Amino acid sequence: MNKNLSKYTENGKEKADMDKGEGSKNYTEGILFHGAAHQDFYLNYLKKCRYQDIFHKALVYSLGIDQETRKHIHEIYDFNTGCVNTRCLRAGWQTGQSRKAARLAFGLYCNGTPSVYDYEDEQDQIMEARSYAVSGLFCCSYAPYFWEAVKIRYPKYCG
Repeated sequence: MNKNLSKYTENGKEKADMDKGEGSKNYTEGILFHGAAHQDFYLNYLKKCRYQDIFHKALVYSLGIDQETRKHIHEIYDFNTGCVNTRCLRAGWQTGQSRKAARLAFGLYCNGTPSVYDYEDEQDQIMEARSYAVSGLFCCSYAPYFWEAVKIRYPKYCG
């Protein structure tokens, strides 16, 4: 197993320890995290959301995968209004992988491709919509975590 792929829980123990009955029920039990910074981000920012439903869990989880999206969370999501800022996709700090993490988060949270409406030209809208395709998003090292985000958003179907 890839050394970066480990199951972290709220208290930092691996999931195997939680399965033995140690620890309490928490928001992270059984969730695959990219590392401790990802887990900490998830726990800290999920509490700041207006709701702790599957939409917000998937959003915060997805945005916590990448270091840049963690660092720029307030440029991506407004915790007061519950709105995403799709214009952040054009920010200079964005990397290829951080854009993928943000688009996945937007798609899971908004049930669509909200950044498409940032463009007036039809061809630009089509190109932006294609950026949300599974083949474009999942072809990177974050794929296991992206799949985990999908499982968080759709527990009824992926559980």
